[in-house]
Amino acid sequence: MKEGTNTMLTGKQKRHLRALAHHLQPVFQVGKGGMNENLVRHVEEAIEKRELLKISVLNNSIEDPKEVGTWLAEEAKAELVQVIGKTIVLYKESKDYKTIVLP
Repeated sequence: MKEGTNTMLTGKQKRHLRALAHHLQPVFQVGKGGMNENLVRHVEEAIEKRELLKISVLNNSIEDPKEVGTWLAEEAKAELVQVIGKTIVLYKESKDYKTIVLP
């Protein structure tokens, strides 16, 4: 893990974001193609508009969901909120579309 990627979210903030993410549908799926720069670019664009993203790792993917979550968070400069099963939740405060107020 790179230096400086430690989460800045508190436990309370993560709980708040998990509650908000609960009702979201996954926006992206990581499949056989695995982790690549194209995925990162799409995640960066979507997270700027949405702030909170759910990504699912498909059964046909050889990637470990925790590794995918950590890698995506680093590459997209986002916060890894949680990885539960094959679902990843990422958060990044939006510059232009800020809607989420953290506790």
